Formats: sequence, C-alpha cells, structure tokens
Amino acid sequence: MSAPAPFPRTNILGVGVSAINLDQAVAQIERWIADRAREYVVVACVNDIMHAHRDPALRRMTNAAGMVTPDGMPLVFLSRWLGHPHVDRVYGPDLMLAVSAMMARRGYRSFYYGGAKGVPEQLAAVLTARFPGLIVSGTYSPPFRPLTSAEDEAIVAQINAAEPDVVWVALGCPKQTVWMAEHRAQLNAPVLIGVGAAFDFHTGRIPQAPRWMQRRALEWLFRLKTEPRRLWRRYLIYNPLFVWYMLLQLAGLRRVPLEGLPEE
Repeated sequence: MSAPAPFPRTNILGVGVSAINLDQAVAQIERWIADRAREYVVVACVNDIMHAHRDPALRRMTNAAGMVTPDGMPLVFLSRWLGHPHVDRVYGPDLMLAVSAMMARRGYRSFYYGGAKGVPEQLAAVLTARFPGLIVSGTYSPPFRPLTSAEDEAIVAQINAAEPDVVWVALGCPKQTVWMAEHRAQLNAPVLIGVGAAFDFHTGRIPQAPRWMQRRALEWLFRLKTEPRRLWRRYLIYNPLFVWYMLLQLAGLRRVPLEGLPEE
C-alpha cells in the first residue's frame, strides 16, 4: 500500500496536483530513494489533466502517484488561486536535470526507458557529460507497439538486474502513466518518473521554448509551431476545453471528486 501523499493536492478536474515547487520535488524524490520507497511521479501538463479527466481509470492511476507535479503554468496559476501561493512550475526537463544533479552527488543510478531507438543512449551521454559522477545503469528503447507478455517480463527483469534508483520513463501521455502504474509493483527501483518529451529536449531532437515564453504560459504556441501536425489537437481543442471545464469547476457547476489518492 502506498504511503500518504507527502504534499497537499489541488483538485483540478478531479486530478490531485501536488502543491509543490522544484526544490520540494527533488527533496522528496531524494527521500524516497534513501527510504527505498516504491513511488512514481506524474509530470502533469494540461494535456495529461484532460486525458485523466475523461478516463476514470487513468484518473485513478494519476492520483495514485506519490507526486503529480504542476508541469504547465496554467496548473501553477490555478494552484496558487486555489490556496497554495508557494507553488511553482515543476517542468519535466528541469526536474530531470535537478534530480540528475542530486543523483550524481549521491552516487545514485539512473535507467532510461523510452524514446526512439538510440535516444536513451544519447541522453545518457549528454547527462553524464553534464553531471560528472552520474551513474547510468541501463537504457532501453521499446518498440512502437504493445509488448508481448514475454517481452514485458524480459524488460522488467532487465531493469531490476540493472538495480537503478530512478527509472526515467518517456513514452508520451497517457501511455507513460499507465506503464508506471502497471509496473510499479514489479520494479525494485524506488522511484519511477514519467518525463514525456524530456528525452528529446535534452538530446536536441526537439527545440525547447525560450524561458520567457515558458514563464508566460506561451510554450504551447512555440510547440504548436514546431510540431503542428502532431500537437494541433492538443492545443487547439483540449486547451480551450480545459479553460471551459475549469470555469465550470470554479463556478461550482462541474464537480469531479478526487479518487484514488495514496492515503485512500
């Protein structure tokens, strides 16, 4: 059974978003590693919230995470508005860098799971060059199809044999949340962290928005311009729907209870 969530949660369309900032997130992950806990972290943007809002099973998987970080600025603004003024953005690529720096200091081990063929290995090279002392215990790029039972058992065995302290998961939304929830009990690593496009950002395969755009909640515009065919639905349909649903929630006209939290 999971331990109670270490931070209060803000109910955003039925998803409990942790009221945290980057320093708090890194400190909590470090405690989980030291305690040999078994937790997973969902780095949540508006797209993740919308997928979970529409799918009760996915919503329970998301809420069962030890931490659901506010990856997007809309989630930060809403968390502050709803009573948590200290909340700041915990962006997946930034979380990966901050946790990797901590792991290099502590001698902890990383496993990179996800991304296109060759990307996890390239990421390992980039991060070990940036953080001397960072230990990479393994990498794996799964095929772009469902794994067979035998393949899944083999990758679980491979990860466990590598003895990582953190498994970084980059399978996209919502696939990575489902994978972490379904594999949490099978993996010995204390922490699994779903970081979405961070593998591609840090290896330079996809450009990141300038910081000024990120701070002003305009990253969606940069990403839409960069990958219009893949992301148009996310930003031109889901984002307006999110705003509408949140207005209904704030007005008390749409209520989705928090279900599946770790303390329940």
